[in-house]
Amino acid sequence: MPFTPFHLGPALFFGLALLSIFDLPTFLIASVIPYIEPFCVIYFHVYGYPLHGFFHSYLGASFLAFLAALIVYPFRDMLKYVMEAFRISQQKASFKKLLFTSFVGVYFHVFLDSFLYGEMMLFYPLHGNPFVNVLDFWGSYSLVYGFCGLSFLSGVFVYIFRSTCAKT
Repeated sequence: MPFTPFHLGPALFFGLALLSIFDLPTFLIASVIPYIEPFCVIYFHVYGYPLHGFFHSYLGASFLAFLAALIVYPFRDMLKYVMEAFRISQQKASFKKLLFTSFVGVYFHVFLDSFLYGEMMLFYPLHGNPFVNVLDFWGSYSLVYGFCGLSFLSGVFVYIFRSTCAKT
């Protein structure tokens, strides 16, 4: 899903629904950070490299998860103010929680993409993607995009509930 907002849907829904488990800003960032790879491939005209290459494997995603946690950690205080502006309160997260959240976010991105893109090598350095044809009977793109879209709408409802109804 190069450069689409679809991965934000599940991140918003699960991040808000499980606010005590995940750090929401980290989850949102981690769910889209793998987009760096296809962006670079397209922008820098990297021919011969797949859009969903190394960083769309679980090994590559692990590097991204660690990077996301390192990037977010120094900005925790600033992100807390942003969260409060959106009327969502969350405790200041430890590095351990940020790291856990980052791993879940990037792995979820890779997992969703694994049903769509045959060029992915999920278990790099092993070749192949065992999940690429699993959902074809029902229409992989329709199912994954539909799940992401419904997750976004559900996330909006959870946000409205948390920011208005839960405060009273």
